[in-house]
Amino acid sequence: MGSKRTCLTSAHGLRLLLQVPLQFQDGLIACDSPGTGNTAEGNGARGPGRAHQHVCHDGAHMNAAVTFTNCALGCMPWKKFPVYVLGQFLGSFLAAATIYGLFYTAILDYSGGQLTVTGPTATANIFATYLPDHMTLWRGFLDEVLLTGLLQLCLFAITDPRNNPAQQGTQAVVIGLLVVTIGVSLGMNSGYAINPSRDLPPRFFTFIAGWGVQVFRAQDWWWVPVVAPPLGAYLGGIIYLVFIGSTIPQEPQILENPMEYEDRKIHALPTTTPPQMGTSSLTPVSESRVKRASVRPVIPLSDSIHTEQF
Repeated sequence: MGSKRTCLTSAHGLRLLLQVPLQFQDGLIACDSPGTGNTAEGNGARGPGRAHQHVCHDGAHMNAAVTFTNCALGCMPWKKFPVYVLGQFLGSFLAAATIYGLFYTAILDYSGGQLTVTGPTATANIFATYLPDHMTLWRGFLDEVLLTGLLQLCLFAITDPRNNPAQQGTQAVVIGLLVVTIGVSLGMNSGYAINPSRDLPPRFFTFIAGWGVQVFRAQDWWWVPVVAPPLGAYLGGIIYLVFIGSTIPQEPQILENPMEYEDRKIHALPTTTPPQMGTSSLTPVSESRVKRASVRPVIPLSDSIHTEQF
């Protein structure tokens, strides 16, 4: 019962953690220009929200690709995977719904009352990624694999305690800068989804909110942000472990109490031998010395001396 309650609490917490930054992210994109598509300005607007999605490497994953990779590589148990993904999807879906409610009139005014997925007045790209005209499907797939692989490799490098990681308390800033850098420099081709939890739930929301089935049919792109990021993250994690993690020297194990190791070398004396005072248990005691020590002259008391003289 306690474990179930903990799982539900984790899912609810992840929903809230993901909902807040995604609301900021989608709000920035909506304010920027709904019809610009995957431009540098749009990618820059995605930066703050995407940064918050990756600041917690362990215990608060907000990226299903990162969660999958950590489970596949044995960094966390698989039983946590559905709980984390459930929280991520709920948070992302509610974030999209919140932005839709806040910017509903602005979206209708811009699009002339028509909720379109493609074209000059498209507004579906506020909530999910879509390929621009100059990209093909498989080039976009490779782009997502590469970007998510870079993300996961750098995440391991930043958080691995054996690899001179970022200082405690600064990991959030470093990872945030990493995500913004990836988006601004490499995110123009496909909008750098790099997170199934970021793309699929808002896309499903637009499907039921009025954009229709076209959100899944446009260039058959919808499955790429779901499949490519986990594949890229897994490959990036493997590359880190093989080429970087395996070269880090292992620190020797230090016993908490070094005397325990020395005590194992000391052989206990037989129980029939009485302990000798003033000698070490490791020093052999000769028999003659024992006899000499046992026979010692006794100094008579003064009273006995006076009695003998009398």
